Amino acid sequence: MKTKVKAYRKAAGLTQAELAAQVHVSARTIISIEKEQYNPSLMLAYRLAEVFGVSVETLCCLAENKQLEDDEIENL
Repeated sequence: MKTKVKAYRKAAGLTQAELAAQVHVSARTIISIEKEQYNPSLMLAYRLAEVFGVSVETLCCLAENKQLEDDEIENL
């Protein structure tokens, strides 16, 4: 799943480890989210959005991700 975690993290001047500590996960989890290899749980997405002062919808590109998923389903 595409997210804006990396962009918001960099804009906030946080390292992956610092962000991870704030949301109670490992730095590896943040790395995996930023590489689109891991989909955060709803609670983790909420915690991340709170850190950056944005909505979960914005942080997780929900409209864009829904469209990508819809396109995949239509092409089956």
